[in-house]
Amino acid sequence: MSKRKTVLIFEDDTIILEVITVVLTDLGFHVEVSETSHDIIQKVEATEPDLILMDNWIPNIGGVEATRLLKADDRFKHIPVIYVSANNDIESLAVRAGADDFLSKPFDLDDLDDIVNKYIER
Repeated sequence: MSKRKTVLIFEDDTIILEVITVVLTDLGFHVEVSETSHDIIQKVEATEPDLILMDNWIPNIGGVEATRLLKADDRFKHIPVIYVSANNDIESLAVRAGADDFLSKPFDLDDLDDIVNKYIER
């Protein structure tokens, strides 16, 4: 049996965090969470995620900077990063950050399922 795929979520809104965690766990994923982004490299090293969901307004350095740090690191640049935000310009933020895709808040749980499945083969 292969190891469960891991999704690492950077999100400081505990309600959103709980909902996403429950949904992804129900879909069979292992979920790790972080409410800050300043130690993104250490977090990613420790959890070895298959996918990252990145909030734009994550405390300390913010989603754009955190995603850039990750994508600049040869060890982690292959990990898909989905940018998640309620910003109107989420698409341009995701592009600026170097994210692989984006999901607008509030989102439908089916949209979450679809985008995660797009990047993770189960």
